[in-house]
Parts: sequence; C-alpha cells; structure tokens
Amino acid sequence: METKYALSIVIPVYNSSETIEMLVNKLTQLPVPGGIEIILVNDGSSDATGEICDALIEKHFVPITVINHSRNFGEHNAVMTGLRHARGEYVITMDDDLQNPPGEVLKLFNYARQSGCDVVYTRFREKKHSIWRNIGSRLTNKMADYLLDKPKGLYLSTFRCMNAFLVEKICDYTGPFPYVDGLILQITQRIDTFEVDHFERPKGKSSYTLRKLIRLWLSMFLNFSIMPLRISSILGMILFFIGILWACATVVEYFVSGGTPPGWTQLMCSIFVFLGIQLFITGIAGEYIGRLYLTANKKPQAVIRNIKTTKSNKQK
Repeated sequence: METKYALSIVIPVYNSSETIEMLVNKLTQLPVPGGIEIILVNDGSSDATGEICDALIEKHFVPITVINHSRNFGEHNAVMTGLRHARGEYVITMDDDLQNPPGEVLKLFNYARQSGCDVVYTRFREKKHSIWRNIGSRLTNKMADYLLDKPKGLYLSTFRCMNAFLVEKICDYTGPFPYVDGLILQITQRIDTFEVDHFERPKGKSSYTLRKLIRLWLSMFLNFSIMPLRISSILGMILFFIGILWACATVVEYFVSGGTPPGWTQLMCSIFVFLGIQLFITGIAGEYIGRLYLTANKKPQAVIRNIKTTKSNKQK
C-alpha cells in the first residue's frame, strides 16, 4: 500500500449528524508531523449525516474523503471500506460519537510509532458506556478469549492504531462477513495496549443494539472459528451415549416391571430436550453452509455509491 500521510483516521459514520462535525473539527486541528487525512464512511445514514460530511470537505484544508455506501452494511464492513482507501503509514479507527476524545488520537499515534507493534488497542481508564453495552462488550471479549486465541486481558476496542503492513493484510479479506479484530488476531501477535480517557456521549443516542451485537457474535463464531462445530460434535457424542444408556435402562425396567415402563412423562420430556439440542446443532451447521453459499455467490462486503474528497489545490 502506497503511503502518502503519516496518519489516516478512519471513522464509520451512521446517523451521527449531531456529533460528526464537532469530531472532525477537532481532528483537523491535531498537529501531526507528516500530515493527516480523515476518511468518513457514511454507512447508509438516514439523517443529514451525508450532507454534513460533504460540507466538511469544503470547509477544511486537511484532506477529507467521504465514502457513501449504497445502504447500511454494518460497522466492520464500513471500517473495511475505510481501510482500503487509507494512505497513512499508520491508521487509527474510531467511533463517531465523541466518546473517544480527539485529543487522545495524537497520544495513541505517537505511542504506536514508538512501540514497534503492528496494532495498539486502547483500554479505557473508566468506561462511560451504558450498563447493558458494557455487559455485551465483556461477553464479546470473553468469547474472543476462547474462539480467536486472543491474548488474555486484551480489550478489543474499536479505538485502535494499526501500521500500514497490517492494514494491507487485513484488506486482502473480501468475504461478506468481516470481523476486523478477528482478522487482526489471525495476522499478528505483535499487539500492545495504551490507556486513554473515555467520555460520556455528548449528543444523540447510541446505535448499538442487541441485533448488532448478535451479528457481531455470529461473525466471530462462524467466520473465524470452527469451535461451534467442535462443540456440536462433542455434544452429539454425549447425547449418543446418554441415549444408549437410556435405552438399556428402559429395556431392563420393562422386563423387571413386566409391563409398560413407568416414567412416560419423563421420557417424553427427554425426547423434546434431545430434539431441541439436535435442532440447535443443525442450525449451527446451517449457518456455516449459508455463509459459504453467500460467499460463493459473491455477496458484496459493501457497495460504494460515490466517493468525494478534498481537491488537491485546497491543501496547504
């Protein structure tokens, strides 16, 4: 990847008309030696976010690129689009809600250059997310410990800094279900962390929903690990042996009692439980097959409607 700036900042943007202008205004004031560019990926916003982003191009001398998706594809898909257009020696990804202080960007960038690592994740001194979002993040990180071979204690924050080598390798993935942290952990173990502040969201409301959390979990489970299939196999073997023992016990009880064995209700409940587990296992296998089908049929990772960027004659 040809680098042109010292730092690229990639921001997936979705319905952030109340915060994105304030965020970009602060980022353009950062004194980054070697130059900075800002890439805004408008992921199908339904409010005035697109118009505000377009106006920011005309307002600032700092190079700004606005990439408009044809519809909403999801945060990680938007980040992948931004990474493909980044031309910095280092790339920082961050949210659009101002909870990641713009002033911490320069600190993170300087630390990443000194560390020599491929990626530096941020950890928060005190998280200001809602309770249920903190619970969701904690569960996601616990799952990643077992599914992705994540270093223990590493918090997978969306506020991270990567070097150009890592970004280039991440962009080789063209599948429709990207999970950026999963790709990072597949590529490198040269990982560091850096402590930063975390603020309350000043305006607007979070677009973080249970549905998006489930989609993230599915991408982690099914695209970057075969652990669910292994769990299904083990569960199937356990059920098989339980079934054999149950059958033997039923035959023995039949001959001992001399008639229809008692415990009909218990037997029916057991059948329903086992059938439920079998359907669950079938569903997991179906998810894998469905994702393979969509990938084989080239479901797009994202579709770009248009790209708007700062004209070169505006740059200082």
